Amino acid sequence: MRTNQGWMYLAVVMDLYSRKVIGWSLSKRMTVDLVERALQMAINIRRPESGLMFHNDRGSQYTSGRFSQLLRKYKIIASMSSVGACLDNAVVERFIGSLKNEWLLNIVHLTRDAMKMDAEEYIRYYNHERLHTALGDLTPINYENLQSQVSGWA
Repeated sequence: MRTNQGWMYLAVVMDLYSRKVIGWSLSKRMTVDLVERALQMAINIRRPESGLMFHNDRGSQYTSGRFSQLLRKYKIIASMSSVGACLDNAVVERFIGSLKNEWLLNIVHLTRDAMKMDAEEYIRYYNHERLHTALGDLTPINYENLQSQVSGWA
C-alpha cells in the first residue's frame, strides 16, 4: 500500500470459516517478522488446537525456516498453494482487493502511520460491519456469534 513516505505491507491471517480477520501486521518491509507477528496475533486470539491448517502462498516469508519453526511450535499444518496458483489463497486475496478498492482507492496517505490507522479501521469495518454474501449477508462477527449459539462452540 503506497504512502508518501514509501510502501506499507500488510500480512493478514483470516479464519476461512467465518471470513474474520484474526491476525494482521503492517510494516514498511515485507519480512518474516511481518508474517510472524500476524500469525502470533491470530494464535493469541484463537488459541488453536494442534492440527490447525494454515493456507498461504509460496512467498519467501512463509517458506522461511523461521516461519516453519513457528508453525511447528504450535503444531499448525502448512498448506501452500502450488506455484502460480493464486486461487488457493483467493479469500485473503479478495480481502486485500476489497481493502484497496472499497477503502483506499483515490486516497493519498501522507504517512505510514496514517495508512496503518486506515488499514486497521478497515479491518474493524470488515469484521463488524461489512456484509458477506458467502455468510448469508452477515458480518464475520455476527456469523461467528450465530454459529456459536447454534452449535455451542465458543
